[in-house]
Amino acid sequence: MSNNHDDFDGPVAPDDGQATREETARREADAQATIFDGVRASDGPEIEPVRLSPENAFNFSCHQGISCWNECCHGADVTLTPFDILRLCGHLGVRPAWFLKEHTVPAIWEKSGLPVAKLKMAGDDGKGACVFLDPEKGCTVYEDRPATCRHYPLGLAAIKMKDAEHKDQFHFLVKKSHCKGHSEAKTQTVAEFRTEQQVDDYDQHNQGWIDLMMKMVSWKTLGGPQGRDVSAQTKQMFFMVSTDVDMFRRFVFESKFLKTYEIAAEAIEELKTNDEALLLLGFDWLKNVLFNEPTIAMKQEVLREGIAKSRSDLGAS
Repeated sequence: MSNNHDDFDGPVAPDDGQATREETARREADAQATIFDGVRASDGPEIEPVRLSPENAFNFSCHQGISCWNECCHGADVTLTPFDILRLCGHLGVRPAWFLKEHTVPAIWEKSGLPVAKLKMAGDDGKGACVFLDPEKGCTVYEDRPATCRHYPLGLAAIKMKDAEHKDQFHFLVKKSHCKGHSEAKTQTVAEFRTEQQVDDYDQHNQGWIDLMMKMVSWKTLGGPQGRDVSAQTKQMFFMVSTDVDMFRRFVFESKFLKTYEIAAEAIEELKTNDEALLLLGFDWLKNVLFNEPTIAMKQEVLREGIAKSRSDLGAS
């Protein structure tokens, strides 16, 4: 996946044929279910079809004395979220471009058709150990480990029913065939497990990205806007926002972005140094580009120029 932003001299408009908000609502009228779980493809998860609320309890414990210790850290298929990358870069004291080159591989998340970065595994076949695994000590980045590693053995699902205003989220249990943690005596509720694994902070920072992924899953299932895929350029922009805040920052400040969109002066100053704030801007911008959502506003003079150009192209006076 190319990380070159020189091809972009300004913000991209929604793809040709992009649905209006009314069309989007119509396409989403039927019930939709999207699963966000720790996608490890080595042996395929066994999912218990039981809906878990925060108060529901389950048995699970992972510790150094268990017979399957570190087994899940080999050949793991870990899609990195934007916040995962920020946390791991902070832990290692590096910036995203270096981290992406050394510790990830580019991939397409097939459910959405969007490009993602996956954590690199050792071995020519990618079935070896995680790059951050110490055979004796375990995970060397444990306090900043990815969301996938924090969530297991819980999966997260979101369902949007017909005519419902909001998505309904709930958990379910995932059991890997090699995992002995489910036989441990430790019992905890979903809420207690989430608190112990500190997933709330990750979910909060990743929510905009997850929303984008889930909507693209729905659109891909339904054929997308007028049956079209998003452009290669837009996918490249998605990858940039999702993986490299430094590149996105250069795009914001060195392209026509700030001349095109209404961004408050105090927010502009914040964006110069705050990576998390920049991510939020990126998610809002992508929702506008991909789905025509009113999450970010064009400046009035830019909008007028665009309307005038459209009228001219159509031969209108």
